[in-house]
Amino acid sequence: MKALIVEDDADLRRQLKQMLEQKGYTVEETESGREASYLGEEYEYDVAVVDIGLPEVSGLDVIRHWREAGISLPVLILTARGDWQDKVEGLEAGADDYLAKPFHSEELMARLNALVRRASGHASPVLKFGPLELDTSARVVTLNDAEVRLTSYEYRTLEYLMLNAGKTISKAELTEHLYHQDYDRDSNVLEVFVRRLRQKIDPEQTLQPIKTVRGLGYRFALEASA
Repeated sequence: MKALIVEDDADLRRQLKQMLEQKGYTVEETESGREASYLGEEYEYDVAVVDIGLPEVSGLDVIRHWREAGISLPVLILTARGDWQDKVEGLEAGADDYLAKPFHSEELMARLNALVRRASGHASPVLKFGPLELDTSARVVTLNDAEVRLTSYEYRTLEYLMLNAGKTISKAELTEHLYHQDYDRDSNVLEVFVRRLRQKIDPEQTLQPIKTVRGLGYRFALEASA
């Protein structure tokens, strides 16, 4: 998952970035509301964390700008504790959720993960597709109730494909949303990840959950379970 952090407090911004990266997110950050407005328009993110009290261009104005531009990026705003007016204004501006400072890292991650799931049409933290299940909270994958051991990159790849089940995801989109900027984004490396992933989640080659769409990318093809 790819996140945008908009926070002018350098220490908090660094803490947020480290926290999200430890949970498997790729992160871009800025202290500027003006730059945030531009980034949200020009690049795709899975979720954004926006502080309301930004200099020059406020977090509220950033969110309003995105919504007026038709950008449906899920947004979690950070507010001062007890300042209910900021919370109301943020939600009316188009934010999806809010969190008061100071906050617990576990709550922040739970709220961000929930926003990402809801944006993909999933209410439960467990994604179920036939015998294959992925718990986005525990970051555990099971096949026929047996845990499947995946590397961090394999898990990220599978999670993104399952959250976007039925859609054709290009290799460029996968690398942009899953891998850090300093990571080798050679498409051959991605093909290796996908091949290993297929072997682990479909050892008998009966499900064929990840389809290759020739010339376009990959598609998770299983139907979601009720």
